[in-house]
Amino acid sequence: MTRKIVFNAGPSALPLPVLERAKEELLDFEGTGLSILEHSHRGKAFTRVSEETLALFSELMELPKTHSALFVQGGASLQFAMLAMNFLKPGASADYLVTGHWAKLALQEARRLGTARAAADCAEKGAYVRLPRAGELALDPKAAYVHLTTNNTIFGTQWAEYPDVKGVPLVADMSSDILSRPAQASKFALIYAGAQKNLGPAGLALVAVNRDWLKQARTDVPDILRYQIHLDKQSLYHTPPTFAVYLAGLVLKWIKENGGAVGMAKRNEEKAGLLYGALDRLSGFYRAPVAKEARSRMNVVFRLPSEELDEAFVAEAGKAGMTGLKGHRSTGGVRASLYNAVSRRDVETLVSFMDDFARKRG
Repeated sequence: MTRKIVFNAGPSALPLPVLERAKEELLDFEGTGLSILEHSHRGKAFTRVSEETLALFSELMELPKTHSALFVQGGASLQFAMLAMNFLKPGASADYLVTGHWAKLALQEARRLGTARAAADCAEKGAYVRLPRAGELALDPKAAYVHLTTNNTIFGTQWAEYPDVKGVPLVADMSSDILSRPAQASKFALIYAGAQKNLGPAGLALVAVNRDWLKQARTDVPDILRYQIHLDKQSLYHTPPTFAVYLAGLVLKWIKENGGAVGMAKRNEEKAGLLYGALDRLSGFYRAPVAKEARSRMNVVFRLPSEELDEAFVAEAGKAGMTGLKGHRSTGGVRASLYNAVSRRDVETLVSFMDDFARKRG
């Protein structure tokens, strides 16, 4: 079988060694005579996998002693609501920095549950091609928390430096750049991330929370939606997505073997440099709309001179063995997602294709 090069925005590429290991162990996990899919989530085999995965996540994130890690089902979209249900109390208000589609959805979910406001919204003609400037942040010093989305998958922006929120608890959706670089976890009261971009398969979210802040959470919400319950039960309050946890553990081991977050940052900087370098070099044909200081290393968006050429580029790239390059349905254009598992060689193949396409069609 010839594997394709995966530039999907999510679910995304998984490291080949992880897939090969999972294939080897699928029928018999570590000599137990059972697949990990068949093991009880209360049994010793899976309990060890879960504990090791949480410990490795904590290690790679460099979580301070004040923070704990946990698994929650449902991905990041559930966290939009779960965060507000736990920490947006009656009479309080939360601030959201709206830098794209997912940040806007997070704000909308919070507003269904309480008072939340956009402390910044940098949309320009419906597009998010830059990040808010310091003077554009209208932060409430009494806010319950400030929420930001560290990377914008659809429009291709990424926070390089996190804003100073003056002591208000800072919450981050890191779904699309988790462990692609050092997380600076001590800056955050809570971090959450859907697994399906840099950590594993869809259906699982990893959370890191400051336990002191967690003491302030509401208790009048269903147990399954309370972070404290999941923490108290070591992420085994109910049956977790066991195979997703197992695969996340393998991905985390692969990240550690390749230099951890620092190693991933170097790897991702090189890949992004190659692709943005090509876009700048071929700027007469390809157009990268994002402000250079806000460019994402995870999701590189660009357009060609016409929609017809956009479509032709994606179609011909598909024939050349590259998949996932079509831009989001709301924006069109082209998008290459360069998550951790995407290799430098994969990006070199894309850049070579871009050169050939521009020469033939430009």
